[in-house]
Order: sequence, then structure tokens, then C-alpha cells
Amino acid sequence: MNLPNKLTIARIILTPIFMWALISKFPLHYFVALLIFIGASLTDLFDGKIARERGLVTDFGKFLDPLADKMLTTAAFIGFIALDIGEGVVWITFIVLLREFAVSSIRLIASTTGGKVIAANILGKLKTVFQMVAIIFALTSKQLVQILGMFNVPDSILGPMSVALSFATTLLLWISAGMCAISGIVYIAQNKDLIKDRK
Repeated sequence: MNLPNKLTIARIILTPIFMWALISKFPLHYFVALLIFIGASLTDLFDGKIARERGLVTDFGKFLDPLADKMLTTAAFIGFIALDIGEGVVWITFIVLLREFAVSSIRLIASTTGGKVIAANILGKLKTVFQMVAIIFALTSKQLVQILGMFNVPDSILGPMSVALSFATTLLLWISAGMCAISGIVYIAQNKDLIKDRK
């Protein structure tokens, strides 16, 4: 197994650890979850870069890399539901899961009918970037509010700040959901021949 694929597998291994840190209640758990998420996200940056530069792109990597991304970001959204982070996060997660199931189904059809592995397109990669930015902002905001609360910052300051950060978090999460929906529609349109009835 080459280095890029090892990095991808490392991202998969980090996913349940990230989710555990996110939904646990120990002090600074948001910060720990943030560090793990950033570390996992960096493997996404480096595995593709190394694979392209060293000519190590494989069908296994094309299949596993987007799957690892889905695992990591979906874990974050499920954790956000448990912690009630972001207005409408249940619907955001539904949109994300609907898109991922649809895209994964097309990939499965392509691999089983023609032995073809479809790599993520540019919109899919942008979708992942938007999701990661939104998740990082959400975790940073929650930890910041938690730390300020520990230092007994007055409610007159902490309250409005918390509301503003919550609004920004919700906005970013919905933008990421919109990117998710758009990339999914484009992906389906680009591969519509695969889902036509074959007689």
C-alpha cells in the first residue's frame, strides 16, 4: 500500500476518535476535536498532492479518498445534531446524507457494470472544502464561547458574541449544504447514462 492510501486510511481511523472527542463532555473537548479534525483534514490535502506528484494515483485511492471524506464530515454533522449546533442541522445532515448516498450509488453502479472508478470532480472537492471550513468554524466558535464562560466574561458581552457566532455557524453550514446539493446534482447529470434503464 502506497503512502497516499495510508494517509487516507489514517483519516478513516481518526474519524471515530474525532467523534468521540466531539460528543464527550470533558474540559476543552471542542478544542481536542478541532485538533483531530484539522489533522484528519490535512491528510486529505497531502494524500492527493503526494499521489499526483509521485504518480501514485490508484483506483483504490480514487474510491477510498472521497469515502474517507464522507466519513469524517458526516461524523461531524451527526455530532452537531447530538450537541444541537447550528439551526436546522438535522436538515443540513439530511441533505448531506442524501447527496452522499446518491453519489455513492452511482459510483457503485459504475464499478460493478463497467469496472470504472469515478474520481471526485472539482465541485465535489469544493463541497468538501466548504464543509471542512464550516465544521472548523463551528468547533472554534463553541470552544471560544466555552473558554470565555470559564473566565466569567459578563453575559452582556458573551451573550451577543454567542448569538453572532451561532448565526455565522448556521450560515456556513447551510452554505456547505447548498454546495453539497449543487455538486450532487451536477455529478448525477454528468453520469446520467449510468443510471438509465439497461435492457
